[in-house]
Amino acid sequence: MYREQTATWSLTEVILGKAKDYLQLTKFTLSFLVVFSCVVGYLMVPQVDFHSGRVLLLFIAGLCITGAANAFNQLIERDTDALMRRTASRPLPAGRMQPAEALAVALVLTLTGLVLLDIFFNPLAAWVSLFSLCLYAFVYTPWKRWNSLAVFVGAFPGALPPLIGWIAGSGTWGIGGWSLFLLQFFWQFPHFWAIAWIAHDDYRRAGFKLLPGNGMRNAYVAMQILSFTILLILSGFLPYLLHVYGSFALAAGLFTGSYLLYRAWKLVEKCDAASARQLMFAAYIYFVSVQFAMLIDKI
Repeated sequence: MYREQTATWSLTEVILGKAKDYLQLTKFTLSFLVVFSCVVGYLMVPQVDFHSGRVLLLFIAGLCITGAANAFNQLIERDTDALMRRTASRPLPAGRMQPAEALAVALVLTLTGLVLLDIFFNPLAAWVSLFSLCLYAFVYTPWKRWNSLAVFVGAFPGALPPLIGWIAGSGTWGIGGWSLFLLQFFWQFPHFWAIAWIAHDDYRRAGFKLLPGNGMRNAYVAMQILSFTILLILSGFLPYLLHVYGSFALAAGLFTGSYLLYRAWKLVEKCDAASARQLMFAAYIYFVSVQFAMLIDKI
């Protein structure tokens, strides 16, 4: 009996460990937030009503595509991930997963996501998703070692999910979808530069060039963050003027955007990691608040 229980516990630990590795490989938490913006973009299409089955299908397809992009990213960066404290424990650099297994996971997720989008929504949504995946995994990922323009390149796949959602709902490149793309595009810069500021030493150790200018943490970078924060707040008016969302989402964007602007200004004043960390959290608050406010406006 004792041996059977021990064997059962060992098998359970193996299964849970493997599941944890897959979640880490696909960056599940980050993927969830990204896909949530895709679903919101889908629901913002005027002729789309909430249907739990279709929303669930879009969510699964989005998780597959985003998870695949992250898996390809970690597969390509497995050697540099081993150099950074924040990523050294990932499955590939830690040796818990072989590259062939990660590649198989990425390919299966890619195929699954594309098939779901093509069959249940439309081919255009599938093609744009494939473009986003390739841009993130095979252009942005290696570019990080060349120069800081990688952040600009990476902002495109980072901003495409709401547009993909819009296309999934309408089947067209609607101006409303592009307004949501623009909003999420500008959000990428204060969000990611704050992370790059906090993890600056780790990124330098791996040879990544992510902060603008000379790549150092200074007032120039802080002013760039402040500038893009202002552009982000201003871009929030466009979906409102196009009647994509209403006054509640606009107010939520202005309120949380004002706090984000305040945190960006504090970074200009202090130029320290603590201010960058507070800015990062303010960016998350803005993102989540505006997404939920859009859904409330839709209701």
